[in-house]
Amino acid sequence: MKTVVKSIRLDKKTLNQIDEMIAASKETFSSFTSELIEEAIKMRQCPGIMFDDGPAGRRARIQGTGLEVWEVIQGYQSLNNNFNALKKAFHWLTENQLLAAIGYAKVYPEEINVLIGKNKALTPETVEKELPFARRKH
Repeated sequence: MKTVVKSIRLDKKTLNQIDEMIAASKETFSSFTSELIEEAIKMRQCPGIMFDDGPAGRRARIQGTGLEVWEVIQGYQSLNNNFNALKKAFHWLTENQLLAAIGYAKVYPEEINVLIGKNKALTPETVEKELPFARRKH
């Protein structure tokens, strides 16, 4: 990805908060703040979506749940994009939560399709190889 150098002014409190977060993450200032800004833009564009760290990294999730957006969208696609069927399949989610996931997937389809593809590519063999602690006992 091509980057551009831009100068911004931050108040000391915000800068200190960023520095504390960077110290815990071991990332560079540039990469951390770039990710922070990118996530803020995505959350503004898609209300109801948040970002959180999980076992597989930082991902878009439906606010108020532990579900990643791709999980709901994979279900939606398997239901032939039938919203009523999706509401039944994810009956514990509100209509707004489901619409937030669908909206995010429409704005960021490449991101969601990559995650769905990775999930579909998983086999018991790849899980054992990539997650040795999840090995089945024979």
